[in-house]
Amino acid sequence: MAEVPHDPYVDLYARRTTGMTASEVRALFAVASRPDVVSLAGGMPFVQALPFEDIAEITQKVLLERGATALQYGQGVGQQGLREQLSTLLGEEGIEAGPDDIVVTAGGQQALDVVGKIFVDPGDEIAVEAPSYVGALSAFSAYEPKWIQIRLDDDGIVVDELEVALRNGARPKFLYTVPNFHNPAGVTMSLERRERLVRVCRDAGIPIVEDDPYRKLRFDGDPIPALKTLDPANVIYLSSLSKVFAAGLRVGFVTAEPGVLQRFLPAKEATDLCPSNLAQLIAEEYLADDRWKINLKTLIDHYRARRDACVKALEEHFPSDATWTHPNGGFYCWVTVPEFFDTPAMLPKAIERKVAYVPGTAFYPDGRGRDQLRLAFSYPTEERVAEGVRRLGELIRDEEALRS
Repeated sequence: MAEVPHDPYVDLYARRTTGMTASEVRALFAVASRPDVVSLAGGMPFVQALPFEDIAEITQKVLLERGATALQYGQGVGQQGLREQLSTLLGEEGIEAGPDDIVVTAGGQQALDVVGKIFVDPGDEIAVEAPSYVGALSAFSAYEPKWIQIRLDDDGIVVDELEVALRNGARPKFLYTVPNFHNPAGVTMSLERRERLVRVCRDAGIPIVEDDPYRKLRFDGDPIPALKTLDPANVIYLSSLSKVFAAGLRVGFVTAEPGVLQRFLPAKEATDLCPSNLAQLIAEEYLADDRWKINLKTLIDHYRARRDACVKALEEHFPSDATWTHPNGGFYCWVTVPEFFDTPAMLPKAIERKVAYVPGTAFYPDGRGRDQLRLAFSYPTEERVAEGVRRLGELIRDEEALRS
């Protein structure tokens, strides 16, 4: 490992930087990108399934017909045409949001950061699922919160535990949740849980931050109403085109009550002034007809096949005392191994066997989850997914044998 250079400014940095660490997921990318390593680590979309010829045609059209706009500064709120398309998209999901109720962001990650910026002072409580999306934990941690962790099970967040925390005096500024095809757990919040959650949070005056980028990537079962449809006034809804179109364009969006957006927009503009017009206009053109829905179906077919390969390989190669979720959509399986395993310590051994995963500790702000790990099945082929799980299962069985 390279020696860390002396930093002459170490005593000058803001206190909040002590809580900022590199994402364990991002730290794995260099190793996981090696062609000999099966990466079940980063949840990358399978962009190779996109129609590159169509996108090239769209991009050329944007540059030829709207080039002066595409290459210029834009509005902080985002392009009107794209916001109209996003309004239609949300309407199909039962979410009523006009173009003026939507702010475009640089991916969903910027939206998370701005939510933290406008709500959290140092020492404020926020409620998050346990486990929770590592990008949200990273974004919120910069604002020095106190964490209230609410356990997940196969039906999503355990609302009983939230109620206990509230009775014991917890007063979070907001509750953050990924209700559909959870990152990292892969579970989907049941309708009964959703209805209870919005009722409890409304009665307690706690806004819900609903992070919903995987919603359209359903493989099985029927869609469940978004939290935003169940309580429009108390839910701040975040999503992104990264999973259904192109992550590299960095197009996310937020819709919320006017008072929230009045604070959200200037806080966002302080970091980017305006999102990329070129990216927005490409996205607007892509969503303008039904071709994108055909492409989405193709993506879903790919992801479903990878999910099936992952679950089948887990059943074949993992020991009987391991458990895992069975996602109905999205990108991830969440695996729990016997308690004596230490998934961060086991990772170098996995890399030696040419397979990568993310240790469970990445998804808790207090470092728990050493007996858990996330497998992302979205990017490798079915054959590579199955081979990666086989290699990992073999390692786990070998580690168990050493203890017997």
